[in-house]
Amino acid sequence: MYRLFSLPYLQNTTLYFERIRHLDAPVFLDSGKPAGRYGRFDIIAANPEARLSYQNGLTHLTTASTDEQLSGNPFTHLQQLFSQYQQRCPEPQQTEVKALPFCGGLLGYFAYDLGRSLETLPENTIADIELPDMQVGIYSWAVVIDHKSNTAQLVTTPLINTAGAENILQLLNHNTETGSRGFTLAAPFKSNMSEPEYYHSLNRIDQYIHSGDCYQVNFAQRFSSRYQGDPWAAYKLIRQQAPTPYSAYIETADGAILSHSPEQFLEVCDNQVTTKPIKGTRPRGNNPALDAQLKLALHDSEKDRAENLMIVDLMRNDISKVCEHGSVRVPKLFAVESYANVHHLVSTITGKLAADKTPIDLLEHSFPGGSITGAPKIRAMEIIEELEPHRRSVYCGSIGYLSFSGQMDTSITIRTLICENGQIHCWAGGGIVADSETADEYQETYDKVNNLLKPLEETIGKSSA
Repeated sequence: MYRLFSLPYLQNTTLYFERIRHLDAPVFLDSGKPAGRYGRFDIIAANPEARLSYQNGLTHLTTASTDEQLSGNPFTHLQQLFSQYQQRCPEPQQTEVKALPFCGGLLGYFAYDLGRSLETLPENTIADIELPDMQVGIYSWAVVIDHKSNTAQLVTTPLINTAGAENILQLLNHNTETGSRGFTLAAPFKSNMSEPEYYHSLNRIDQYIHSGDCYQVNFAQRFSSRYQGDPWAAYKLIRQQAPTPYSAYIETADGAILSHSPEQFLEVCDNQVTTKPIKGTRPRGNNPALDAQLKLALHDSEKDRAENLMIVDLMRNDISKVCEHGSVRVPKLFAVESYANVHHLVSTITGKLAADKTPIDLLEHSFPGGSITGAPKIRAMEIIEELEPHRRSVYCGSIGYLSFSGQMDTSITIRTLICENGQIHCWAGGGIVADSETADEYQETYDKVNNLLKPLEETIGKSSA
């Protein structure tokens, strides 16, 4: 059976993560609270019962008794693994457990390049990041912090016995400061393209648009540097500057993912599907009057509305493949949401999941998210592959969970950094359409990530001890 154990509510929930971080495959899904305004729940877990990763065309399944390579569609293997464990952990009956967003199940990430398992794409870009294209685990317990009710609870599934639950509780209630080593950037971040190279690529995209190849292409540049120290320290440093509702920190044997995303990808709750693509950005103003002016300019921008509407149409088409006929709606079009450094234009699309489809079917048929490809999706991805110098890896993929209760929530991994082999990478991009101004698009990439890069650049020359 499922069991709940109350924990002290901590405003700073990073302390709970630090107490279990030494365990295998720790995950911290972070709502950005209390500083953030949109998030509500934080979810912390570690020690998965099973792990599934996808790399170089093969899916690797690992459990206590299994270590095997599987060929074929990784989403099929993901569904089989989830179904197998869901049979052992059927939907909870306790009202208080059912009220939780996550009560055990799948947690992990899906890299943008996992899309290669679904579509045949050219291979022009440099693949210099070795993280798998998918890494998820079946987690038998989780800490769920609710910043609305100011509660924290450990939830355990039928996969874990009483002794195991007590051990986790002991770790979580052990209030000795664990902390982390420091973090030091070796040099300022440097883009993987010069400004003239960026301009050349946007000119090429403009040619593709005017020749009828596509309507929009999401084009990104990558910023990289070397570092010493602890990626978790870097995550916390950025978190102070940029609280966002779909943040996440994932640690693997290959590297760490530091995501500070404001964008929801796909949510399923009681078979209701929601997706909230972001398209359209303005920087925040340095005084209230200018800030309000920039916000209004974004709301009224015909160019940004057209850009947003293209992706709304794409996402409506994607989710309609697995939703009941006639159920897809757009209850919110062109809403402005404001974050620490930017205003975003956000639309909301909903539908009802068809009775013969699962949340994993929804993920497969919508992946990768249209807001970070362009339209039409496959042609836009081909152009991205032609013009971006490096593979995106986790950037523009997704992080999230699928609970044994059937509830799913995932992000689009924009505003996301990767630490691997002493290198740290961060990306920024934007949707390029027929009337895009190249200079504005170039500046927008910096507006989006300056508040991530600057706190880390301030560590240059400091000790990481």
